Amino acid sequence: MAEAHQAVGFQFTVRPDGVDLKLSQEVIKNTYLSGVTAWKKKAIQFKNGILTGVYPASPSSWLIVVIAMMSSLYTHIDPSLGMIDAIKENLPYKHCISLQTRAVLSTILFATGLWLFFIYLLRYTLKALLSYHGWIFESHGKMSAFTKLWLSLVKMLSGRRPLLYSFQTALPRLPVPRVDVTIQRYLESVRPLLESEQYNQMEILASDFKETEAAQLQRYLILKSWWATNYVSDWWEEYIYLRSRSPIMVNSNFYIMDFLYVTPTHRQAARAGNVVHAMLQYRRKLERAEHAPLRALGTVPMCSTQMERMFNTTRIPGIETDIVQHLTDRKHLIVYHKGRFFKVWLYTGGRHLLPSELETQFQRILNDTSEPQPGEQRLAALTAGDRVPWARARIKHFSHGLNKVSLDAIESAAFFLTLDEEPQGYDPAKPDSLDVYAKSLLHGKCYDRWFDKSFTLISYPNGKMGINIEHSWADAPIVGHMWEYVLATDCFHLGYTEEGRCKGDVNRGLPSPTRLQWQISAECQDVIETSYLSARQLADDVDFHGYLFSEFGKGLIKKCRTSPDAFIQLALQLAQFRDQGVFCLTYESSMTRMFRDGRTETVRSCTSEAVAFVRAMEDPGATKAQRLALFRRAAEKHQNMYRLAMTGSGIDRHLFCLYIVSKYLGVESPFLKKVLSEPWKLSTSQTPQQQLNLVDINKFPKYVGAGGGFGPVADDGYGVSYIIVGENLITFHISSKFSSPDTDSGRFSQHIRKAMIDIQALFKPENEKRAVENGKYAHLENAKKHM
Repeated sequence: MAEAHQAVGFQFTVRPDGVDLKLSQEVIKNTYLSGVTAWKKKAIQFKNGILTGVYPASPSSWLIVVIAMMSSLYTHIDPSLGMIDAIKENLPYKHCISLQTRAVLSTILFATGLWLFFIYLLRYTLKALLSYHGWIFESHGKMSAFTKLWLSLVKMLSGRRPLLYSFQTALPRLPVPRVDVTIQRYLESVRPLLESEQYNQMEILASDFKETEAAQLQRYLILKSWWATNYVSDWWEEYIYLRSRSPIMVNSNFYIMDFLYVTPTHRQAARAGNVVHAMLQYRRKLERAEHAPLRALGTVPMCSTQMERMFNTTRIPGIETDIVQHLTDRKHLIVYHKGRFFKVWLYTGGRHLLPSELETQFQRILNDTSEPQPGEQRLAALTAGDRVPWARARIKHFSHGLNKVSLDAIESAAFFLTLDEEPQGYDPAKPDSLDVYAKSLLHGKCYDRWFDKSFTLISYPNGKMGINIEHSWADAPIVGHMWEYVLATDCFHLGYTEEGRCKGDVNRGLPSPTRLQWQISAECQDVIETSYLSARQLADDVDFHGYLFSEFGKGLIKKCRTSPDAFIQLALQLAQFRDQGVFCLTYESSMTRMFRDGRTETVRSCTSEAVAFVRAMEDPGATKAQRLALFRRAAEKHQNMYRLAMTGSGIDRHLFCLYIVSKYLGVESPFLKKVLSEPWKLSTSQTPQQQLNLVDINKFPKYVGAGGGFGPVADDGYGVSYIIVGENLITFHISSKFSSPDTDSGRFSQHIRKAMIDIQALFKPENEKRAVENGKYAHLENAKKHM
């Protein structure tokens, strides 16, 4: 009851002799500090908004221009070519203003106009420079003189300290490729997958499409590209994610793991306290746009739009389509533990709760022995099942009363935290520990993650963490950026005491977390149970295997003078063929964030060159030299396709948008219908790491992430996510379905291992020769030094 009394700001009693008013000093003080913090935050956002708005110039440059123009008044030189005099004569109320004041005002107005002109000139010049992508097609380590000059100009125009969104208006728009080029590349991509008769039929469909509907659809798409900031992203979010009516758990959401080898503390509440505090620090910098924008080569900026919806965001179910609801300035967190939902305030006295204070709040929840209310324990299963039943239940059972208040608290929270009951993490002594950890993050018990939140933070009793991410609002690199910051801040800045607790004093005076209240009817409980059973069936069908490939890593692959990504993709093709005996349509995700509002593009990794290489590897009569030559050709082809995808010349997003236009116009296209119905039996993605370089993994080799993964895309296919960790480790996250008799994730991991080793063996003579040459060179250099 003490906490309840502290929460009351004032009390008054009406008496015969007047009103007795009692004020709580503590609450008034906290209210005052909260107001000061809110105004300070608005002031910083206003200042950073101005800095972003005038970028690549600065407010101080306006003063320089004004002073330069004012000095011309005294030197009797008119750099405006008469424009200042014209402004002076057309000023309103000029008869009420002295001649000298009019001259000063006219000069300031002209200087401001000139300053704005230069801002737009610099911005469009930078946009023109960023539209050049020739640098990405140059060989690694070899930069032409033109590219060096281009880089120098980009650096010169980029300013000194850009904020997160400074480059947004300078980023070029995603170009619309030519239809004939897209069709040609599509036919080239399916040639190794189709029999001659099937390929001939596809050629006929493609030819008919090019001669009939293509031109009309392309015109509408070009018109959209002129009007919208990105002709793909809004349709991609709506039709690929939000309009899907199947469960988003497993099918759409993905996960990211904690450190692979290190657990900073084994106290669940302490680890959660540090991590949540680090997330609040990240959010504060995000709201103020104080994060540095991500830049390729340290110079070429990437789009940061997706980061805006990282916090305070929820996917709201609908009958036909969902929507993404993003709010601002949310000050509470929802915690789930043993079937109960708790609301935890994240601020006190106008500041974030300290890690020790958060630890206290989470420990209170862990110590709470109250029972779940009827229907509360499995309530979140609604977010794990089909979308239509959840949308109807939300309208019928959660649109009024206590249920609406509690659901609003969840959907308006900064994010969702689950205090799990079973320890997880990688344990070398348990071969399946990574598998169980991944399945826990991907789907859990199907009712202990709120799958509609932008992300659910998951805390385990042994101190391990992880996150489950809803996919519609952003892609993996965006969340990876935040997670990298959080883990580094947790371990290297916040730290723990010797007992494993959060540092700082313990504040026992904080109000305890409050339980959310529910009135869930028997009818609603039946809907929850139906959703749970559907989700449980889906989760139990996921065959997951995490595999740590430690025979070699990026260091050795680079010595082979090839791209690590191309090396792994060709190994996956070889493993796929050995596993299934056939080649299949392969999806590799590539980013298009060098363009404004860019998200992803598809790289079709199963090329004719890759097929030729795999067949040579399986041909006993092929020599090692022949196999190596075919590998280099396939790797170069893959790298070129990846570069084309990154620079807006991919295949699949263009065809997808043409298909959407055809549906709007009511045009039936057998070619587009065929293309969009092809299954991706092998879906792959690389998890980025070291985006911020906050941890030196050479100095701290144990502080490496385990990456993340996703569910299988096809019922009879594989989903493979991989992360290249440091120089000597590659982690694979492999998913498939138990219900498919043709797939086995554990078996596929062994095919990957053998494929990686077999490909590396092709380079052994080259590497040994290079090592000998390097040894001779080093010996000669040492002899010279000695002389």
